[in-house]
Amino acid sequence: MGAPHQLLALCVLLSLSGAGAQDSKNCALWCPPTSKCLNSSACRCNPGFGPAEIITRPLESCDDINECALSTKMTCGEFADCKNTVGSYVCVCSEGYVLPSGRKTFSNAKENECQNMNECTPEQNPCHNSTHCINSVGSYMCKCRRGWKPVPGSPNGPNSTVCEEVDECSSGQHQCHNSTVCVNTQGSYRCRCRQGWKPIPGYSNGPKNTSCKAEILFPAWTPPPGIHSKSLFRFFDKVQSLSQDFKPQVAKQTIKKLLEAMDGLLEVPGDIKNLSREDQHLVATWLLSDLEHTLRSLAQALPEGSFTYASPSSTELSLMVTENGQGNVTLGQSHARMLLDWAVATGAEDSDPTVVGILSSQHMEELLANASLALEPEKLAQLTEAHERPVRRVQGTLLSAVNSVFLSNTDTDKLASPVTFAFSHRLEEPGTELICAFWKSDNSRNGHWATTGCRKLGSGKNSTTCQCDHLSSFAVLMAHYQVEDWKLSLITKVGLSLSLVCLMLCILTFVLVRPIQSSRTTVHLHLCICLFLGSAIFLMGIENVGGQVGLRCRLVAGLLHYFFLAAFCWMSLEGVELYFLVVRVFQGQGLATRWQCLIGYTVPLIIVAISAAANSSGYGHTTHCWLDRKQGFLWSFLAPLAFVILCNVVIFVVTVWKLTQKFSEINPDMKKLRKARMVTITAVAQLFVLGCTWGFGLFLFSPESWHSTVLAYVFTVLNCLQGAFLYLLHCLLNKKVREEYWKWACTVTGNKYSEFASSTGGSSQQTRFLRPSESGM
Repeated sequence: MGAPHQLLALCVLLSLSGAGAQDSKNCALWCPPTSKCLNSSACRCNPGFGPAEIITRPLESCDDINECALSTKMTCGEFADCKNTVGSYVCVCSEGYVLPSGRKTFSNAKENECQNMNECTPEQNPCHNSTHCINSVGSYMCKCRRGWKPVPGSPNGPNSTVCEEVDECSSGQHQCHNSTVCVNTQGSYRCRCRQGWKPIPGYSNGPKNTSCKAEILFPAWTPPPGIHSKSLFRFFDKVQSLSQDFKPQVAKQTIKKLLEAMDGLLEVPGDIKNLSREDQHLVATWLLSDLEHTLRSLAQALPEGSFTYASPSSTELSLMVTENGQGNVTLGQSHARMLLDWAVATGAEDSDPTVVGILSSQHMEELLANASLALEPEKLAQLTEAHERPVRRVQGTLLSAVNSVFLSNTDTDKLASPVTFAFSHRLEEPGTELICAFWKSDNSRNGHWATTGCRKLGSGKNSTTCQCDHLSSFAVLMAHYQVEDWKLSLITKVGLSLSLVCLMLCILTFVLVRPIQSSRTTVHLHLCICLFLGSAIFLMGIENVGGQVGLRCRLVAGLLHYFFLAAFCWMSLEGVELYFLVVRVFQGQGLATRWQCLIGYTVPLIIVAISAAANSSGYGHTTHCWLDRKQGFLWSFLAPLAFVILCNVVIFVVTVWKLTQKFSEINPDMKKLRKARMVTITAVAQLFVLGCTWGFGLFLFSPESWHSTVLAYVFTVLNCLQGAFLYLLHCLLNKKVREEYWKWACTVTGNKYSEFASSTGGSSQQTRFLRPSESGM
């Protein structure tokens, strides 16, 4: 039984083996790579491929089946997602979830252990460092920190936000009290007291709710030393009252009242205008300095921002207060504009608010009139080269308002970067130059205009641009250059020296020649003495070399005023003598010598005293020591001069008329008439020379032009010929004087001629002193 069974099994195996060999030979060659051959006409798709399990046509394919799309058949559970793979699928935790085991995938929902993941841990924080990470179920959010804001233009999605710090102070988002200053910090801000303020006790003074009270003081004002002025004292009383009533909360009102008080002083200066020029300059220097110091202090009590005030008198103030100024700042008003760097305005190690201000005053010009102007040596050299003659002096005339600049930084003698100004001003006169100048005070707090460190960038019709490397009070000046005329100077020195010699000869002649001594000779003597002293002072002191109107210059101007007035006064006395000689020839003698001296020297003294009392500053000028032409002060000399000339002209007309009548009489006294005629002719000639000389002299100190130069030459020549003319008229043309000269000459040489003795013998016996009413002619 066993053998037959074994044989049957062997037959079956052989049969199957033959059938398999037959099937392998009949397998379809077109089966896809993702399938297996069943026979020559069918293929079976691998698991996970389809769409059908068996394909029987060559055009059919076995493609990957997306099991994840078959949601009804496949699920991975909660917080998980299906992820398709080639021929299969896996489950992964959703974004924001992880498996506790750390595995990345699992097979089905039964293996699902997904739980929430904290993305905001320090190791995994995906947010930008300018944001704050906030974890949520299955996700997170990047949010700007407090005090920060999203950067405009950056990707501001929930998970990609980029932020920047918010400046609450500059944006006005702070809640600081107006008695404090906002200081920006990293992501926040704090409030601190202003300079000169302190926290109020008892208040909740936290970083953001501080309340302060002021400790800012009104700077003390003191009058300039040596100045006695009721108007100035009244102004300082007003300032003292403002100082006593000052409260930082009303700093703006205090500033306005201070500027109004200053306007009142400058508009109605009262007795200040009677002060000397030096004292007026001293007052201006003190006012500018104290105003700058006070405005800088009071500005610390103002809130941040800009403040502008224009008074009814055209005084303008512009200032700006800021905590953290950067870059350039432009400040100004109608009179001036200023451009500077904030770094220049901030003081060294100064954490207080920075103040920049400019004050423009139109009326300050009254106090700074006729101030001297000092040019740089390089500028003087350029002018000398351009004019081909030395420039003796430069006189400046204010065209713009006086503009005072003040900063928190008090060290402004040398700035790190220059400051640019644009000044508005009046039109300049032809033949002048516009100069950028500043007021420079000396050790005594007096001052003058200077140009060192300032240069002109450009100029238009009504404005000029300047740039300076220091700060002070600035203005635009119109410069007049006084060019030295060496020819005129030589003529003046030589001619006046010759005139002084002739006048001295006249004086000696009138004193020593006894035969001609009379009341008229007395008049001539004192006339020559006054002209001699006046010419000597003119020669030695008329030029104001230093440019400052000091005591020496005023004294010279006063002496010239007195002696030249005295000369014309004595000339008027000669007219009176002529009246007594011709009109009242038979009615007694003329004025006694004591009355002549009293009138000749006292009347001009009274005129000079009244002029000095009325306006002492009228004596002296920056270029010459003579009467100032401003305010009509020159009339203190012109009026008496015109009066004398007019009176003498009237006397001469009457004299000529009387002489005509005398000559027409039946028995005229020809000797007396000829003498009267000669006296009249010499007096008229003398009046003509002296009157014409000072007629041209009136234009000697006028602004430089071609006609003033011509008149200066004419005056100089006539002035130099005065002494020679008087010596010729009263001495050389006088016969008795010539005889006396001849006698002196013979005495000196030891020669005595018979002709002289015979001709003078008879007359010498008759020599006598002439009556005061008789002439020496």
